Amino acid sequence: MPTYNPPLRDMQFVMHEVLNITEALKAMPRHAEVDADTINAILEEGGKFAAEVIFPLNINGDEEGCVLDRETHTVKTPKGFKEAYKQFVEGGWAALACDPSVGGQGLPYIVNQCVYEMLNSANQAWTMYPGLSHGAYEALMAHGTDEQKKTYLPKLVSGEWTGTMCLTEPHCGTDLGLLRTKAEPQPDGSYKLSGNKIFISAGEHDMADNIIHLVLARLPDAPKGSKGISLFAVPKFNVKADGSLGSRNPIYCGGLEHKMGIHGNATAQIVLDGAVGSLVGEPNKGLAAMFVMMNAARLGVGNQSLGLTEVAFQNALAYAKDRTQMRSLSGVKAKDKDADPIIVHPDVRKMLMTAKAYAEGGRAMAMFCTLLLEREHHHPDEKVRKDSGEIVALLTPIVKAFITDNGHTSTNACMQVFGGHGFIKEWGMEQFVRDNRINMIYEGTNTIQSLDLLGRKVLANNGATLRKFGKLVGKLVEEEGVNEKMSEFITPVAVLGEQLTKFTTEIGFKSFQNPDEMGAAAVDYLRVAGHFVFGYMFALMARVALREIAAGNADPFYVAKLQTARFYFAKLFPETATLMRTARAGAAPLMNTEAALA
Repeated sequence: MPTYNPPLRDMQFVMHEVLNITEALKAMPRHAEVDADTINAILEEGGKFAAEVIFPLNINGDEEGCVLDRETHTVKTPKGFKEAYKQFVEGGWAALACDPSVGGQGLPYIVNQCVYEMLNSANQAWTMYPGLSHGAYEALMAHGTDEQKKTYLPKLVSGEWTGTMCLTEPHCGTDLGLLRTKAEPQPDGSYKLSGNKIFISAGEHDMADNIIHLVLARLPDAPKGSKGISLFAVPKFNVKADGSLGSRNPIYCGGLEHKMGIHGNATAQIVLDGAVGSLVGEPNKGLAAMFVMMNAARLGVGNQSLGLTEVAFQNALAYAKDRTQMRSLSGVKAKDKDADPIIVHPDVRKMLMTAKAYAEGGRAMAMFCTLLLEREHHHPDEKVRKDSGEIVALLTPIVKAFITDNGHTSTNACMQVFGGHGFIKEWGMEQFVRDNRINMIYEGTNTIQSLDLLGRKVLANNGATLRKFGKLVGKLVEEEGVNEKMSEFITPVAVLGEQLTKFTTEIGFKSFQNPDEMGAAAVDYLRVAGHFVFGYMFALMARVALREIAAGNADPFYVAKLQTARFYFAKLFPETATLMRTARAGAAPLMNTEAALA
């Protein structure tokens, strides 16, 4: 059976020693009084909930899955899920980073980020139920009417009700301009929606009293394509004027998807048969409103793979220390045993260190993004808000795609550490692999994220936002460039920064002449950019570790951090050279393949 220990020490390191989070928060009146002890205490309790309450439900939830009663259209979640959710709500966990005006606790985003990383490590399928609710909260806070906010937000914030995002239809996935769900205006100002949605995570369940579906649909006079999409709030149960639940709305689960992983989450086929809803935001502007939820979800999906990478690493490390196989190539290490533990073998260490580096780099990047979000929403300086928003928009597709791709690499590597036992269900490793696989697909496939990064976030403004991030890197290079001990961490990032500027210009010029060149280069480009960000994060972490060691701090944590950073720069970061070479090979080897793909 797998185990899980919340990585509180590393979280505290990134928050307090690398990002100096409490000092950063003092610049924002909303959080000026938040201190490190409060954050640490909350995360410690959150870790206990993750490890002791929902982690034990993970394997059973995978085996049981969700069950649909086709007559009543109700879904029963796996044993223990409902009770754990009740405990989650009673503990106030749903309200952590929500606005106090609607019942939230108003804590910094970084607290929510860390709690959800631990929840994802413990049980991704379960965590998706409250996770999606938070996205619905964000969308309604930004674009909901006063009436919608009054009706829905307090219940979503408390966790008494949950939320979903209903986008995909059977004939269209990412291309939402093709959707057919209709919304007919009613004399009372409401709308009646009809259509079919698929792949709706947490679309129906027994864990909360009501579900608020945010549904994309078309008005009768809507323009074709994505310019004719509107957003609607459609509750499972209609809500009376006094806030109590009324009649059952005809939005229901017509089927559950039979899928590779996340079996404990109800991935529903949703049927709307004249369901009553209310317009969110302006007519035909629904995609912009939904993007608030989608961007939150994309950051959340990166966090899902971060959680799985961490728990897979922990279990693979423990197994590698215990499992004996053969002798070390450099001589016997465990003289009291018939064979050495497999952790002595170089390639086993490579697999373990790959997962460790991707977990620690991903954690630092995710926390960095939450600090940017905090500044975007709450910093008193308008320029800081604007710059932070631009940079987090640049980094969002990288968080989603780079961390989930790395999660795929890491969970598979950790399963490989177990050998044949990794393929066996009882160890839990194959579930981490299966559960992670969807993270590369939903909320916009990783190729879509790559096109978004290169096309919208970089080339569309001629690299202006990329240069803003580059200035942060340049500042670190300027500060530490003459520090000989930092050279092994700073020089690779500085060199890649120069290469990335030239690389971006080349791809942009070729794409202007032939748009397929952008499509051919985008996935490679995102990974190069991902390593640029990770390199910056590891350089920041290495600086702190070197400083502590120089000051006489004997905590082995800092030595471990330097070893992880050295491994990352030696074994993973050099991938960028190959990626730039394959991207420069262009579109021709892909598109001139008529005979090969006939």
